[in-house]
Order: sequence, then C-alpha cells, then structure tokens
Amino acid sequence: MDGTLDHTMLRVADLEESLDWYQTHLEYEEKDRYEGDGFTIVYLGPEDMHEDGALLELTHNEGEDDLEVGDAWGHVAVRVPEGELEAHYEQLMDEGVEDYRDPESCGGRYAFVTDPDGHEIEIVQRDQGALWSLDHTMIRVEDADEALGYWTRKFEYDEVGRWESDTFANYFVEPRDAADEAMSLELTYNYDGRTYEQGDAWGHLCVRVDDLAEDWETLLEREAPDYRNPESNDNMYAFTKDQDGHEIELLERDPEAESLFPF
Repeated sequence: MDGTLDHTMLRVADLEESLDWYQTHLEYEEKDRYEGDGFTIVYLGPEDMHEDGALLELTHNEGEDDLEVGDAWGHVAVRVPEGELEAHYEQLMDEGVEDYRDPESCGGRYAFVTDPDGHEIEIVQRDQGALWSLDHTMIRVEDADEALGYWTRKFEYDEVGRWESDTFANYFVEPRDAADEAMSLELTYNYDGRTYEQGDAWGHLCVRVDDLAEDWETLLEREAPDYRNPESNDNMYAFTKDQDGHEIELLERDPEAESLFPF
C-alpha cells in the first residue's frame, strides 16, 4: 500500500466563489475538473507542488448551499517559509481575508483564516514544500488510543510527532518514508470526553494505494469498515471509515497522469 495522502475533500456552497478565494489568496491553480450529474469536482494545488504533495478537492453539489461545518473535522494547514508568517498573514488581511486568529494570538507560531464556507485554514511555517502547499489535515477523535491504533494497524502509518497539554493532545501520523513535502494527518484528542458532529461541509481524506483490489482486501483483513467497496464504485475507488466516522477514500492512480481522475 502506497499510503500517501492524496487529497482532502471539502464541500462548498458556491464553487466559483471558492475557486476565486483559493486561486486569489493561496495562489492555487486548477489541476483537474470533473462535471458529474448534479455535481462538480475540482482539484487545486500550488503551481510547483511536489509529486507527493496533497491536493485540495472542492466538491459542489447542485442545490446544496447550506452546509454545516460540524466539529469532527478541524482544519487544513498550509505552509509558508520560516520567518514569513506575519508577512503572509498581513498580505491576506490586505486582500480582505477574514481576521480569524492572528499570529500574535497564536504565540507567533501559526495563524488561522477561514474560507467562504467556514473551513478553517491554519498557516504554519515550514522549510519544505511549495508556498501554501498542504501540510496536514486535522481531525478530532474521541479516543486517542483507538485512533492511533487505526492508522498504525490498518494503514501502517507512523506516529511522527505529538504535543500534549493539560486538556488536549495532538498526534501526527504519516506513511512510513513519506516525503517531506507530503501531507500529514493530525489527530486531536480532547480529554473532556466530548463527542463530535461530522457536518456535511467536510468530505473525506484520500489515501493513494498501489492496487485498489488488493489493498482493499488487506484493509478488510485488518477489520476496516466495509463502507463503499470497489465493486460498488465500478472498481475505480472505494471508501472506508475510521472509528469516529471520518470517511477515507482509497484511490489508485498515477499523480503524473494527464487526468487525475480514474474515471
């Protein structure tokens, strides 16, 4: 199993407004587009993104303009060079982006903005990856041991970092031997026993696999939920879920292919 995090999917109420936001403020370019029956999918990313860098998928469903963000998903994080956080944050403010959590309120280490649908975008400082490239996606989990076990057992991810406070903990996991430019997954665990709502403004994480049929069977042997198997999706992709209900797509594709879609 490759295991590289291929993309994070967000649902948007107004596709053109969202495209304009990401293309204007994060300088993303459209990598591919698929027009389906009643929906449109667009992949975005920096111009010079690494082959193992993650894409952002925006999905718009016709007639769905009242999306609930929920709290089971936290944010996507994008990169700026070390020492340039405040400059890039001020640039976003000058462009009219909403002032959500500025660098000063975050100890000068990171900052947050929100997109037109309320998805939180964290800005982090990194020495690797293209400007604004996806660094990690954060999801909230109700049991840290179960969540870590899920990703280490089923997808063979490694825990590569953690930060524990008095009230919560963050755990970072990623595929073994992942490129520095690849996206990580942040698992956030709050100690107060709260539960979370998925909402519908967040869609899924996508894991790139080597062989869809073979890797799907491996996941079933490891007791991953059989949510939407390859056969039900014309053997083009499949979906499982984690212990908290976050959807995880499995996709077999060549990131350098002419079209990113396998269909």
